[in-house]
Amino acid sequence: MNIIILGAGRVGESVAESLVTERNDITVIDTNPDRLRALQERLDLRGVTGNGIQPSVLEQAGAPDADMLIACCPMDETNLVACKVAHDVFNIQTTIARVRSPEFPEESALMSRAGFAVDAVIAPEVSLTNYIRKLIDYPEALQVLEFSQGLVSLIAVRAISGGPMVRHVISELPQLVPDIAMRFVAIYRTDERGQDHQIICDGTTRIEPGDEVFVLAATRDIRRVLDTLRRRDQPVKRVLIAGGGRVGLRLARDIAGHCRVKVIETDAKRCEYLTTQLPADTLVLQGDSTDEELLEDEGVRDCDLFLALTSDDEDNIMGCLLAKRLGAKRVLALINRRAYADLVQGTQIDIALSPAQTVIGELLAHVRRGDVEAVYSLRRGAAEALQTVARGDRKSSKVVRRRIDEIPLPSGAQIGAIVRGEGEDAQVIIAHHDTVIEPDDHVIVFVPHKRMVREVEKLFQVSALFF
Repeated sequence: MNIIILGAGRVGESVAESLVTERNDITVIDTNPDRLRALQERLDLRGVTGNGIQPSVLEQAGAPDADMLIACCPMDETNLVACKVAHDVFNIQTTIARVRSPEFPEESALMSRAGFAVDAVIAPEVSLTNYIRKLIDYPEALQVLEFSQGLVSLIAVRAISGGPMVRHVISELPQLVPDIAMRFVAIYRTDERGQDHQIICDGTTRIEPGDEVFVLAATRDIRRVLDTLRRRDQPVKRVLIAGGGRVGLRLARDIAGHCRVKVIETDAKRCEYLTTQLPADTLVLQGDSTDEELLEDEGVRDCDLFLALTSDDEDNIMGCLLAKRLGAKRVLALINRRAYADLVQGTQIDIALSPAQTVIGELLAHVRRGDVEAVYSLRRGAAEALQTVARGDRKSSKVVRRRIDEIPLPSGAQIGAIVRGEGEDAQVIIAHHDTVIEPDDHVIVFVPHKRMVREVEKLFQVSALFF
């Protein structure tokens, strides 16, 4: 696929990095030649220097032959205008815009072909807020991702001693927790050198303390699934947020009615603004989140969750490490640099969250071949979970009317759940080896390596020539 990415900032860079690995032809437009040069030296893509809303620049970037434009510049106006020019002048089939303002929702008439011609809107701040809110609702989890209008969830959790399934093999699940349907789709274990490795996940696999376990289950059963792998944590009631930017403000506003919230912000003017936007019982403090005395005075030892959400990776890491040392029960750091996120994940920092990775899945759903409805990027981009629709019949499809153990999935990939039917009649089926896939089933697949995605997509593509 020929894809033009407008903007080589943090989001644009992460999008380019993800799409280049899938053998797409990528061209990045940016006004900063130094940033483009650095990107070209690291990735197999082409850079064009210029203003992406100008037709001449888009033409130089190959717009007449492009399949998709992803506009992720810092300014909403630039992204919206670029999509309009791309569609009206070059007839680019799919346009995606990063839009921060809530005034331009995706369903608005302004986004239609007659308006700005935006096919999909990505809003990193909204995605981050939703992601973190799930972790507040389920503090035991490392990740909670929903599929099929929220009917099915994929849960990542760190197993610890005390859970009914820990130190037992997966085949014992029906006896240990007979009333919960779930499917273990992946287990990652840390070796003696501190390296994570995926281990074989079948009926003979024993779940050990410290394993990072991915489980698919009906959303209504999330709480009970978590209870099988670790002791239940106390509900999150006290939250300390370091950073009152867009994400910090949005999250504080969202959880204010459910938790006691304190926000630490360094900028005095921003603090004044925050006080006008947040409820009166939300305490806004001017200060440095890496100030040990400040954290002690504000009772960080008593907080259930410390969230470092500033724009500075180093401050977020140091703030979390300090909060953890001072007694915070759980800490989350927002980290833009992927190398930093890989370095600190699983250490004293409970969760290292990359903002760009939370929106990559929304983009990938438009890039994927076949009838892919949802994509989530997992383990900092190394793995994926996708929801695709099985189309055709036994003659035209490699999956329809076949048992799961008859489907030639790549090694390590697993079909975890199926949603059959629509609306109130939808039925969640946790997959087993003898489950048969029917036409129009929504199938949720865990893929441990991105290089396997294309093979999985081909399995679900309908072919008139396949017999």
